[in-house]
Amino acid sequence: MTTIKLARIYTQVGDQGGYRILVDRLWPRGISKANAHLDWWCKEVAPSPDLRKWFNHTAEKYPGFVARYQAELAANPAYQELKARVQAQLSVQDVILLFGAKDERHNQAVVLKACLVRDLGLPTSTTAG
Repeated sequence: MTTIKLARIYTQVGDQGGYRILVDRLWPRGISKANAHLDWWCKEVAPSPDLRKWFNHTAEKYPGFVARYQAELAANPAYQELKARVQAQLSVQDVILLFGAKDERHNQAVVLKACLVRDLGLPTSTTAG
């Protein structure tokens, strides 16, 4: 069964087979486009610059960030495109949402994955990472 996974862009690709989507608005420092092994850079679904600056990867602000980011996604046409592409890819392979943040529990990819699981009606027990 295919799954949606999360991974830092800085993690070695290794056995991470699947459709790789970078979900950061800014290109990660120190990563060349050749070494990123991306299938798609979907920067349009990343948090707005204002929200990103407000959050500033501060764990205490994470609940507010989640609510604000979910509201942005609901109004973002690029999220609809992402959902369609993720759903299509899940029929043949895993999907890996890539992010640059050091905090692997409090970032936009975590929120994005939760929204995709909910909106695509995926069972939460089959979504790794």
